Amino acid sequence: MSQQEPPRIEFPCRYPVKVMGVAGDEFRVATLSVFERHAGTISETDVVIRESSGGNYEAITITITATGVEQLQAIFADLKGHPLVRMVL
Repeated sequence: MSQQEPPRIEFPCRYPVKVMGVAGDEFRVATLSVFERHAGTISETDVVIRESSGGNYEAITITITATGVEQLQAIFADLKGHPLVRMVL
C-alpha cells in the first residue's frame, strides 16, 4: 500500500487559521499581534470570533494571505507558545 502525499498548497493563497483559548481581550490582542507580526495588517472581515457555550473559551478564525510554509510555521509556533492559547488548527 503506497502512502498518500498531503495535498500541496500553492502560495500565495488565502489560508484560515483557528486559534482556541481563554476568552477575553488579552487573548484576542495577543492572537492578532502574532498574525500582524507575520502577515501584516489584519482586516476585521478576516476575523471570526466564536465564544464557547460556557463563555470561558473562544475560537478566533483569522484568514490571511499566506506566503509560504515558513510563515505558517512561525505563526503556529508563536501561537502555541502563548499561555492563553489552548489549541491551533
